Amino acid sequence: MKMTKQEKSWIMQDWANSAYSIMITTAILPIYFKGIAHNAGLSDQMSTAYLGYANSIGTLLISLLAPILGTIADYRFFKKRFFSLFTWLGILTTISFAFVPSDGWLLLLILYACSLIGFAGANIFYDAFLIDITTNARMDMISSAGYAFGYLGSSIPFILFIILQATGILPVSQVTLVNIGFLMTALWWMLFTLPFWKNVQQIHYIEPEPRPVRTSFKRLFHTIRHIGAHKNIILFLIAYFFYIDGVDTIFRMATSYGIDLGISETTLIVILLVTQLIAFPSTILYGRLAQRFQTKPLILVAICTYIIICIYAVFMKSTLDFWLLAVLVGTSQGGIQALSRSYFGKIIPKKRANEFYGFYNIFGKFSAIMGPALLGIITQITGKTQLGVASLIVLFIVGGILFLFVKEEKDLNFL
Repeated sequence: MKMTKQEKSWIMQDWANSAYSIMITTAILPIYFKGIAHNAGLSDQMSTAYLGYANSIGTLLISLLAPILGTIADYRFFKKRFFSLFTWLGILTTISFAFVPSDGWLLLLILYACSLIGFAGANIFYDAFLIDITTNARMDMISSAGYAFGYLGSSIPFILFIILQATGILPVSQVTLVNIGFLMTALWWMLFTLPFWKNVQQIHYIEPEPRPVRTSFKRLFHTIRHIGAHKNIILFLIAYFFYIDGVDTIFRMATSYGIDLGISETTLIVILLVTQLIAFPSTILYGRLAQRFQTKPLILVAICTYIIICIYAVFMKSTLDFWLLAVLVGTSQGGIQALSRSYFGKIIPKKRANEFYGFYNIFGKFSAIMGPALLGIITQITGKTQLGVASLIVLFIVGGILFLFVKEEKDLNFL
């Protein structure tokens, strides 16, 4: 499939910002923060708690702001401006990590929360631009390509950082190497966002009105009061809330689960990289299959794959079992995320895409609540992590059943 310049530029933004996910959120910043917090006299438990608070506060703030920001961004020219504002917030705060003093754990934590707001905020508008750069017929393929190249792009700076760390080819201290990692992430993010800034424009919009902020609040409250008029969208969001909670929980808790099985940190890093690389072709495949068999059946296939993962977790005992589980996750993680994003883009009113993607963001962010709690409670009661993971099957079954009742695009009349 030949892609337009706008589609390619949109995909490259996922390649650009995904480096933040693995380099900052998952890998080097948590480890670096734990180190400087320990040197400052904080216990491991306290530093973990503070890091959790930073993640929660940043996520909560952007989730609460998402609907109103999205509603304002539905006006002409606003979407690109908001995207740029949050992107620069994320890039500049990531750069600032490198200049935090070795005892500045609190400053690093504040800057990290700000960078998280920038990253998550930019993604609201990035997702919403999907309806501007392509057609409904091509949306599954383009959304899948975005996630796929995001997995591949995020792996490159991470692999480079691991090589620098393992070989010691640069005669610098570990702290300096980490700072180089921060700068490398920010530079990667900025460089590959340039095509997006140049080529992607808002096509679907509402013409500016007097007092746009005040009017946006009125439109948002009107949507909330008349939510019954969007039953199909709400049904999808509730279904999405359940099944994506299971997806996120498995991803977030995989490392901890692996450690419980006695797998070394080095092996876990390798497994993480392999999962990312498997996700690249698998996500592309999901997009191509969705063009042939429609989006809804493929999302249901991904949900069923995760149900199998939960069942398989009961019998896990070895490193090989964990490898097989990781491969299964890699085959469907990107597919279910990409097709959910494009499916939602097809069932919402195009001129109000930013407003509805704001709600999509809320349901996606707040979904990471039930899963970890359910896993923790079952694990604590039974004393077996395997049963904790297996309990997540409830989220996928509920989400899958609800999703069965969401109407297909062809059945909707308001688009």
